[in-house]
Amino acid sequence: MRADAGPAPVRVDKWLWAARFFKTRALAQDAVENGRVLVQGERVKVARLLKGGELLRIRTGDVQREVVVMALSSVRGPAPVAQTLYQETPESVAAREAAAERRRFEREPAQGLHGRPSKRDRRELSRIRLD
Repeated sequence: MRADAGPAPVRVDKWLWAARFFKTRALAQDAVENGRVLVQGERVKVARLLKGGELLRIRTGDVQREVVVMALSSVRGPAPVAQTLYQETPESVAAREAAAERRRFEREPAQGLHGRPSKRDRRELSRIRLD
């Protein structure tokens, strides 16, 4: 490779893993295949090569981020280095903070449920139904 060729393009899944959006490359691959990662607003394949300056929309759980690729890396390093690989858009930061604020005040009703009701829970439910 020539010295003036610039940084080599990197696969989307490797970059997502190196930028620490996902713990493993397998999780990054699944996210790309399932459409939770969009490049320039379009679904892409796992082997798609990224270039600097491209806009990615990444959804992990309830959190959606829009980031601009600032640097390329196929090696996972420390978190401070990983944060230099991208820059989150101001709109994305504002939306994420607003969603966090909403979650803080509005709890999901089903969040406290864990599996099947116990015998005690079933008796309480039948008592409520009879009243």
